[in-house]
Amino acid sequence: MNKYILLSFVFCCSIVSAQIKTPQPSPTATITQKIGVSNVSVEYSRPGAKGREIFGGLVKFGKIWRTGANKATKISFEEDVVFGGQKIKKGSYSLFTIPNDKAWKILLNTETEIWGTGKYDESKEVYNQTVEVKEYSNFVESFTIDFGEFEDFSAIMSLKWANIVVDIKIKSLSAKQKIKEDYLQLLTKGPSANDYYNGAKFFADHTELTDLALEWINIAIEKKPEAFWMMFHKARILKIMGMKKEAINTANAVIDLASDKKDDYGYIQRSKDLIASFKKK
Repeated sequence: MNKYILLSFVFCCSIVSAQIKTPQPSPTATITQKIGVSNVSVEYSRPGAKGREIFGGLVKFGKIWRTGANKATKISFEEDVVFGGQKIKKGSYSLFTIPNDKAWKILLNTETEIWGTGKYDESKEVYNQTVEVKEYSNFVESFTIDFGEFEDFSAIMSLKWANIVVDIKIKSLSAKQKIKEDYLQLLTKGPSANDYYNGAKFFADHTELTDLALEWINIAIEKKPEAFWMMFHKARILKIMGMKKEAINTANAVIDLASDKKDDYGYIQRSKDLIASFKKK
């Protein structure tokens, strides 16, 4: 009987011991960033400097690195992108690097289930480009991947550790087409003045469809004739189309329309600047 009690006690202790969690030396992290209209996700481990020399020391120059610790870093794209100047198809890839003093090689590989670098297969690479290393003003204790310098359809992904940073530009390939299709789909749903207004700005700034932009801004103004800010963007669209006289007349109309408003939100000055821009040429 005592023997069974002892065995039960040992078994229970084993279960409790197996359930104890301790902090990871290189904790895992996931960052998801929307670029354009789709997400880019990165799963990686974050080793700490802990007083060690990092690049040229812990991370050897000229040797392939898993870009973190433990399992190789994985980056996933919801849609096709331009990654560091090269088109990459949607999907998941392992992100490896070969650090050097002045520049790093950035590698994307279709094999994502790699622990360390021992089984790296060059034949599965889809990206192999060299990127300049920059000095970073603030010391970064734990290896960090983040995003910044956002534009409408792009962002910069930064690899930071110790006193260096490596930047890679990621640009959405499909966002413009998707937004265009979404705006055109609005035509079947009774779009509002603001829908036409926002669509007109998008078509003017991000596509060659300036005729459609002008058509939509005219509809927006017809639906909301008091909206001097819409009138200003009509002037801007006319300028893009090379219609100088019409653009100036429309900008003057903005000034007249906004002059008696409590707050013109800067559109009077913007209209004056638009008119002046023609005189500079």
